[in-house]
Amino acid sequence: MLPGGVVDVAAVRAVRELLAGMMLPGATDTGPVGPVAAAVQAEWVDLLGELEAVKNAVTATQARLTVALDQAARGEEAWLSIRAERRGRGVPNQVGGALRVSPHAGAGFVSTSRVWVTQMPHTFAALEAGVLSAWRATLLVRETSHLSLEHRALIDEEICGPAHLDELARMGTRRLIARIKELAAKLDVHACVKRNAKAVSERRVSVRPAPDLMVYLTALVPMAQGVQAYAQLKATAESAKATGDERGVGQIMADTLIERATAREPGHANDVPVTINLLVSDQTLLADGNEPAVVVEGAPAGAGVIPAPVARNLAAHAIDTDTAWLRSIYVNPHGRLLATTSTSRFHPQGLAALLRAREQGICATTWCDAPIRHTDHITPHADGGPTSLDNGQGLCARCNHAKQAPGWRQKTTQLDGRHAVETVMPTGHTYVSVSPTPPTPVGASVMAPVRGADSSGAAPGGTLVTGQTGRGVDTAPDRSAAASSDGQSATPDRDRVTAPPWTPAAGMTSPAPGRTPRSRYSIGCQTRPDHGAIAYRPSPPPRRTRPGRARAQRRRPDLSWTHPS
Repeated sequence: MLPGGVVDVAAVRAVRELLAGMMLPGATDTGPVGPVAAAVQAEWVDLLGELEAVKNAVTATQARLTVALDQAARGEEAWLSIRAERRGRGVPNQVGGALRVSPHAGAGFVSTSRVWVTQMPHTFAALEAGVLSAWRATLLVRETSHLSLEHRALIDEEICGPAHLDELARMGTRRLIARIKELAAKLDVHACVKRNAKAVSERRVSVRPAPDLMVYLTALVPMAQGVQAYAQLKATAESAKATGDERGVGQIMADTLIERATAREPGHANDVPVTINLLVSDQTLLADGNEPAVVVEGAPAGAGVIPAPVARNLAAHAIDTDTAWLRSIYVNPHGRLLATTSTSRFHPQGLAALLRAREQGICATTWCDAPIRHTDHITPHADGGPTSLDNGQGLCARCNHAKQAPGWRQKTTQLDGRHAVETVMPTGHTYVSVSPTPPTPVGASVMAPVRGADSSGAAPGGTLVTGQTGRGVDTAPDRSAAASSDGQSATPDRDRVTAPPWTPAAGMTSPAPGRTPRSRYSIGCQTRPDHGAIAYRPSPPPRRTRPGRARAQRRRPDLSWTHPS
């Protein structure tokens, strides 16, 4: 029971619709007409403030609901005798789905809401009253996480108590953080020292995507080391500018950082050996197609789409400088990735790479932006689910563990011809995650490594050639020739696609279609300047000894030594 009555979904929806259709005071449907009086503008400012307070109060209500949902899920799982450390694993995904954020953000909101409701009553009351924003309330939780419950309660009352609300409303965010740190250092200096030591132990370097094919390379290091490194880069850049370097100071600092981190000579920051994984079509790589490519691996998750000219230049530069491997994954004429089925419970390396390529390196869960860490069966292997591309998905560790909670169900489906996964949560809510659209290949042209193919029409340094028009093989299982009402094929003979005899690429170990493979494999290729097209070749299975033939035993020589008497 909340103040004012029970939360009702219909009432909340009515309030949302009322706000969505609200007309500004002193305005018409097309906006303000003529000069707006100062009193009307003042009313608009007051309305902005009240709406902000309403937003904060809504956040407090969401926090209360989140804590109730978490407690209910943990209680039910305790009744099912689930171990304590595994209880509540699915709640962050449910909260993230409701808030339309990632499960990681959902987990953060669950833990923060638990602290607001159970440990910081004054902070939660200020949030409900609209005096404190959700971000500033989160800062109060974060900056007191290393303190005991008693000290956290003292800071909660000192900053957000009824006698300090007016001061809190006038306090900026930086002043708020400084005030919290000051009180924490006075209450428990040893806890602050331990927190600093823990932060030093968590130093790391991370990379995340930035707009326009850039990345943020971030180093979390102790303050003294970071300031010293920045000052050294700044001094190097200013020295280069003094000698007539035309680059900007920031450009010189960035180039110097890359050159020193990769042990490159000055001026060669771009010649860095790296494996680049691109999901491309034949037109993008070998012709003048405009279909963009996608970075699926070897870059931060979500690095995203690359324009076709940039992808061609990237491949050409890697081949010309002999500094990179370019692994290209192709699709068939209907836009489906090519793969095979494995009898193993675990996804083979090639099949796992195709799963990551299909999801473009990002977790398949709706609204989750985390990189793929696990390849998972949609229908569990224990329930008869095959180890295949259609029954596989790439997930982050959190989402893979969350779906093991009681009441979760998943199944494979199709949406607009794309692979999709339907997830039903314990509360009955259903979410459908759809894989991204792969680059579309040219009509009936197939890109494949062919034995004995002439490399004159291939990309520089490679032996990939395009198939003849009309000779492609349709490997999509959901495609079939349309038949007319009289039973005759509706496709003319001249336009009918026929499958050519099976010809493996050089180095491929896979058997002909219809035969049971002896080893796990996938269809794909690697392009390297000095080797051309290399089909993925797994390690062969162990050789079996012939019946009735004993295995030769090697006898070790006697290397013992004794002193002559």
